[in-house]
Amino acid sequence: MKLLVLLLALCCLSLSRCEEKYVPYDYSATIECLGNPNKPQYNGGIIVNPDLQNGSQGWSQIGNAKVDFTEFGGNKFVIARGRNQSFDSVSQKVYLEKGLLYTFSAWLQVSQGNAPVRAVFKKNGENKHAGSVIAESKCWSMLKGGLTVDESGPADLYFESEDTTAEIWVDSVSLQPFTQEEWNSHHEQSINMMRKGSVKIKAVNSAGEPVPNATISILQNRLGFPFGCAVESNILGNQAYQDWFTKRFTVTAFGNEMKWYSTEAVRGKEDYSTADAMVKLFQQHGIAIRGHNIIWDNPIYQPSWVKSLNGPDLYNAVKRRVFSVVSRYKGQLAGWDVVNENLHFSFLEDKFGPKASYNVFEQAHSLDPRTTMFMNEYNTLEQPGDSASTPARYLQKLRELQSIHVAGNIPLGIGLQSHFSTPNIPYMRSALDTFAATGLPIWLTEVDVGAPPNVQANYFEQVLREGHAHPQVKGMVTWSGYNPKGCYRMCLTDGNFKNLPTGDVVDKLLREWGGLRGQTTGLTDADGFFEASLFHGDYDLDISHPLTNSTASHSFKLSSENSHPSPSIVFRV
Repeated sequence: MKLLVLLLALCCLSLSRCEEKYVPYDYSATIECLGNPNKPQYNGGIIVNPDLQNGSQGWSQIGNAKVDFTEFGGNKFVIARGRNQSFDSVSQKVYLEKGLLYTFSAWLQVSQGNAPVRAVFKKNGENKHAGSVIAESKCWSMLKGGLTVDESGPADLYFESEDTTAEIWVDSVSLQPFTQEEWNSHHEQSINMMRKGSVKIKAVNSAGEPVPNATISILQNRLGFPFGCAVESNILGNQAYQDWFTKRFTVTAFGNEMKWYSTEAVRGKEDYSTADAMVKLFQQHGIAIRGHNIIWDNPIYQPSWVKSLNGPDLYNAVKRRVFSVVSRYKGQLAGWDVVNENLHFSFLEDKFGPKASYNVFEQAHSLDPRTTMFMNEYNTLEQPGDSASTPARYLQKLRELQSIHVAGNIPLGIGLQSHFSTPNIPYMRSALDTFAATGLPIWLTEVDVGAPPNVQANYFEQVLREGHAHPQVKGMVTWSGYNPKGCYRMCLTDGNFKNLPTGDVVDKLLREWGGLRGQTTGLTDADGFFEASLFHGDYDLDISHPLTNSTASHSFKLSSENSHPSPSIVFRV
């Protein structure tokens, strides 16, 4: 037995890895306004008469609204009219259980124009927002959301809108509870489909005969899913910090060093030396960099000299800034946060009108046409009650950006900062579903948790798991790491580069995902086969047989592109 031949086949994973005893999750969402609503998800779940086919059964008025159950074009629905207060609407009593995760959806319409409509669950005098949508007249819009509760008990579901002149039309309502075990099973199914592949190896001798009991060792060198951490200039010259960082992460963003107030603190005196040094450092380690940011729309974070400018002087300064930073790092970054937080803030818009951010996106794209241009916003996943940055508001702005006429489409991305307090995980997932319907790449760009120490690490783990498991999330960056002056809301490590509890969460998940040079070992079976399910990534494979002293090595990359059936790879020792 003088040589071994290794056959490497990359195969897709079976859809049936998770047992079907759990209710599967419906990731679908519709962001178009339709002539007729779709059927209620999960057949309505625990909602009584979810499609209004049985008239008023299960439904009643709340407040002083007049409620009519009607039909048009064969579709039955309910209308709340004569509204004087935001909560004058239609309602249904439900029983919510602590420990369950509820996903919610409904189809809504208003009688004129368009208006934000929220789904609210009132329980023990507390209003819990489950989601919202900008409803339109003459067509139906899907609201998708979710919630959990701190204690079991009855609750009133209702819909509200600050526009009391608008009638609220409701149809196809669903409220589906899931146990934590079911929720976890959704993670497993999605991860098996989207983040993993199967590697099949066959060892044979020179005669083509299978070689049993050959030792297989597969070592992951690099995690395929982009997972990273923000840094600041204190990483420069700090070898211990660099070692801690590069062992774990494949992507980063700079907390301050690319921002305008850092690169041009004095008008006309640009200084990119720190940013350049950081770019060089991470490029040497093969770590991708997100460009954060070109312009920050918050007026308090402008360079001090910018705040006094107006008119053409300000316009030219902004234009020079965009040209300066984008042309300097053209083609070197994984994406640009273009006009940061311009749902909550409007520095440019207040100066130049409602389409001011268009100009920045257009100019940045013309300078760096192959790099994805991100909106980057907070509270979109974190706070369903923040009306400024709901998924519907975000999509409204995104559609405006998509309407910019340039040579070819601007490659846009969805940046969701993810600064959580107490995570509403069902709402987070449903919001991601809504964004996924765009087909654009989604990144969680600044993940952290501001919560008491006894729950912070647990909440942090929940958020990271949810993001990693969602089919359309393409990468995550945590907003943490280490700073001797203190991190924004949480650090991952102390000054000796010993993990804090949140850092332990990162290492725990990396090990689950095959990171930290995770190794898979085993023996070929009687037919010479060895098969393993692996996370996407870069791998080194070694095979040996003690009886023949034969060895072979091979490097391969497992990704979503090649984790489906592909031609075998053959090499000889």
